[in-house]
Amino acid sequence: MKGKTIMILFKLFKQYWVRFWMLYAGLSTMGRIATALAAWFSPPYKGRRYLAKFNKNGYISPSASVYCNNLKLGNNIFIGDRVIIYKNKKSVGGVTIGKNVSIYNDSIIEVGGGGSFIIGDNTHIQPHCQFSAYKGTIEIGCNVQIAPKCAFYPYNHGFTPGEIIMNQPIETKGGIFIADNVWLGFGVIVLDGVRIGNGAVIGAGAVVNHDIPDNAIAAGVPARIIKMRDGIDINIQLLKLPIFNKREIS
Repeated sequence: MKGKTIMILFKLFKQYWVRFWMLYAGLSTMGRIATALAAWFSPPYKGRRYLAKFNKNGYISPSASVYCNNLKLGNNIFIGDRVIIYKNKKSVGGVTIGKNVSIYNDSIIEVGGGGSFIIGDNTHIQPHCQFSAYKGTIEIGCNVQIAPKCAFYPYNHGFTPGEIIMNQPIETKGGIFIADNVWLGFGVIVLDGVRIGNGAVIGAGAVVNHDIPDNAIAAGVPARIIKMRDGIDINIQLLKLPIFNKREIS
């Protein structure tokens, strides 16, 4: 009985410990220390997601690196271990993260050259994802699921013959837009100028270099539409794409 009482008291102690230190959690030096103390008794990785509910500003891991002078964070976000959010000093863009967003371990968000990164509410980004919002903007909607090791590149280097490629200017076709309720599988790569429509599903390892309509399921390199979630004829959906009659659709 005594042992059971001790366990109950220890459980209550941990609850109060978490609530107390999360009150002071944040991006300042003291805020980082408070966050580390709040997580003292918590399991690692996704086991710390619940901590975000105890602070309006959410949970930002002490090991995350945030270097951005134009950063807007929604309520109760979760930013995991070793996540990097970086904005080039010369960039006029910024980073906007909606409420209840989760960005898990080792993901990188870069902003520069006029690009911005915008992510809607309740979206989850799994570990080791790369978002390079240079020149073009990356905009991701609400309730989006992004599996590990996905990459987003809304720009291209020029490659004029006779000139060093790395010295040529960066160009963009207008950035990347991911609508609401999209699911991207493991290792998907999304290239410049792409719009992925509402409710679309992209299979693991796909390279998306053209628009994907609403509710489409696409896979492969390059990504091809293999079926529609809603049963609508694929050809009807393809006719709605802005790329139709501009380049071959496969």
